Amino acid sequence: MPVRLLLAIAFIVLCTVGLGFFLAAENTGQFAWLTDLQPEPAPTSQPDQSPAMTAGSPLAPPPPTEPSDDALGFMLASVAQEYAQNIRYPAYSLPLSEAQANGYQGNRFDPIALPLPGDGSFTVTLEKFRFMEDEQILVAASVTGRQIVSQRMTASLESTTTRDTLESAELTSSADGFFQGVLTAEGDPGEYRLIVEARVDGKTVRHVSTLTIEPDLGDFDGLGDPGIRNNNLVIPVHFDARESGFYALSAQLLENGRPIALLNAEKRMEGSKNTINLRAHGSVIAGKKFDGKLQIRYLQIRRLPAQPGDRTDYGFGPDEGYSFTPPDLESLTDTPASDPESEQRAALLQKLADKF
Repeated sequence: MPVRLLLAIAFIVLCTVGLGFFLAAENTGQFAWLTDLQPEPAPTSQPDQSPAMTAGSPLAPPPPTEPSDDALGFMLASVAQEYAQNIRYPAYSLPLSEAQANGYQGNRFDPIALPLPGDGSFTVTLEKFRFMEDEQILVAASVTGRQIVSQRMTASLESTTTRDTLESAELTSSADGFFQGVLTAEGDPGEYRLIVEARVDGKTVRHVSTLTIEPDLGDFDGLGDPGIRNNNLVIPVHFDARESGFYALSAQLLENGRPIALLNAEKRMEGSKNTINLRAHGSVIAGKKFDGKLQIRYLQIRRLPAQPGDRTDYGFGPDEGYSFTPPDLESLTDTPASDPESEQRAALLQKLADKF
């Protein structure tokens, strides 16, 4: 019985191997009676044929190729190197380039241009994106192109949830061609639609953009005395919070307007008088020569949700920020931040890259 079983298994294996050979792509001649039923492939170009002879022939795209081991190894090595470079900075103190600094300035409103026929545009501009309760909202609008525009525009503030109109105002034309008017942020904290209507070429055109109304979180009250602690330049920021809760503060550290680092900190605040310590790690400032004072600008404070479903509330510091004279920074060193979990991930990525 075992002998018959072995013979049966051998027979199945031989049949499988033989069938694989006959169906192989290299063995095209064995099944001419099958290939005759298929459409003939387009003739391939010979080396001595000119491009004009094959210009009209549709060329099939090349088959996808698997990336080589060298390519995968290069990709893994690049990822490992970039990750190792990033984790040398702690999350509370990140180096900042000029381009990144523009994106982290916080409360900005990017003007939105609505295209109009004939290369025209309908643009609405605000001073910022987030407004505090009861703050005035200056609205400016303009229409460019060959369109005929009426001398009257209207602006209204509408709730995104209820679609109720909070307030409307008329925009008046100025000598420079802009239409301007003022609304008041009297609604509850949340997101709102700003709708500006104009008559262009006898038709009503609606321009819609968004803004938010924020509660009054409190007041910034300057800086404390900076100091050096655990390879960090510590910058105390005083803030009088209206309500207790968890808050997150971010700001940019600059020298004469040149960005150095983005600083972040979180703290639970109790009562009105609070201090949040921003820290600039030695990896972003050690070895640098600073002439005069440093600046803390673009302060943004967030009250974090107390429970899932609550919104995050935003507040902002003075536009001019704060200046301070740094202490002696000679003791700071450009050493990577220590994070065991991140170091383990970096080592794992490098180990994978070394296998190729």
